[in-house]
Amino acid sequence: MIRGCTISLVVPCFNEEHGIRHVIERTPESVDEIVVADNGSHDGTAAVATAMGARVVPVPVRGYGAALKAGIAAATSDVVVTLDGDATYPPEAIPRLVGELIDRDWEFLSACRFPLANPAAMSHTNRFGNWVLTVATQVLFQRTIRDSQSGMWVFLRVPAKRLRLTSDGMAFSEEIKIEAIVKGLRFGESQIPYGERVGEVKLQKWRDGFQNLWFLVRKRFGAV
Repeated sequence: MIRGCTISLVVPCFNEEHGIRHVIERTPESVDEIVVADNGSHDGTAAVATAMGARVVPVPVRGYGAALKAGIAAATSDVVVTLDGDATYPPEAIPRLVGELIDRDWEFLSACRFPLANPAAMSHTNRFGNWVLTVATQVLFQRTIRDSQSGMWVFLRVPAKRLRLTSDGMAFSEEIKIEAIVKGLRFGESQIPYGERVGEVKLQKWRDGFQNLWFLVRKRFGAV
């Protein structure tokens, strides 16, 4: 519990047995539950997470968004925090971010990775892709946002039930922020240090990048 609020950490995973160990080890004791949304892993992800005290939710529908939707639906606390299972996002920042959410009377906080504290944590092509997608989000939706692709969020569970989330894929990361903003949730961003991933890279940067861009266009004109 942090500042009188219970906290659920939701972690989507696909073959992250090494990364999830780092995530759980680094998670503060003030987090009340850890929900690992296991997206069909065929390594030891589920066994490692269970042994370390997490609640594993099997998600048969493949995709980053599908895993997050299932994990968020399974969360039971006042505040939900998300981050990836590859240990790139800092669990240690959760108490600070929850405190900022409460102090600023926000309902949705998105962690911003830029400028990078460790430039080696993200390739130049990934940085360029993030910049393109963030600018596209700003232009299409006429909203100020610094990191449209961040996968670490802190939000109040009850207000977030108003969000209409459709993507089962990587575009979920931009969709949830767009929905929070257009549905009128009090929204803000806060800087975090972003680290190098543990384990195998799953992102297919060109395919996922173009799919995310196309999703933004369709979202803007009501096609999704």
